Amino acid sequence: MPEKITIVQVGGSIERALKGDYQIDVKAILTESWQQTLKSRLAINLGLLFSLMLGMLVSFVASSYLGGIENVLADPQAGMLLNVVVTVAIWPFMAGVEMMGVQHAVGMKTHAKMTFAFLNRASWVVLCALLTSVLISVGFQLFLAPGIFLAVTLSLTVPLVIEKKMMPMKAIILSIKALRFKFFPLLALYSLLLSSLVVLLLPFIFLLESSIAPLGIVIFLIGISFLAPLFYNAKGIIYREIFGISIAKSDDTNTPHNTGNSTSKDVDSGPNDTFSA
Repeated sequence: MPEKITIVQVGGSIERALKGDYQIDVKAILTESWQQTLKSRLAINLGLLFSLMLGMLVSFVASSYLGGIENVLADPQAGMLLNVVVTVAIWPFMAGVEMMGVQHAVGMKTHAKMTFAFLNRASWVVLCALLTSVLISVGFQLFLAPGIFLAVTLSLTVPLVIEKKMMPMKAIILSIKALRFKFFPLLALYSLLLSSLVVLLLPFIFLLESSIAPLGIVIFLIGISFLAPLFYNAKGIIYREIFGISIAKSDDTNTPHNTGNSTSKDVDSGPNDTFSA
């Protein structure tokens, strides 16, 4: 007889999200994400480091075929092509980093190898990342406000493609429909994180031309090693609160901590769209 497992829905749900039936408490999200960051930042940092190094390598190789970095910077079409190439190269791995934050949001441990865990969805992730990038770019070209609106409301498309197994266009439409209800709290949260990055850059900029420039670099690296995981952990919590996360658990394991409503049902084990713990 197949082993019985329990599917636990932690946090929100798509149905509630489409009605705007969820809360975004900026202070609570930042507090929880900071606590998660203190416990689990190594995996995210290693995943980001790998993606950064890969992006730099791809940029160097691709720009050499496009006439050099100077030509790429001077030619908008070459710059756009380079951006597409880098997006295709790094997003299958950045998706793993995004999902680390999602798993942290339900109390699950992650490892650096999770950076490579979702390559089976790579084509859909890349397509989603490209479409999202184009939409946000068009929004900013039209005016500042549409660009900001799309940047905020499209911030959860990749987790929807992976965790909910959605097609990119469906994930994009759902993300806009759901996140528009709490646009201003989400904007405030992302603005605080962006402001933290700006503050973190100040010592680096001010000390860049001085004899103690290495100190500015050290301060920045230490700070970003906390801020980057904080950002992805915050996104994971936001995703949990809005769309919910399905977790497959054996009957003899404890239900993970849930800050929202949860429902469960017994199903036979087999292929599913849930995390297992």
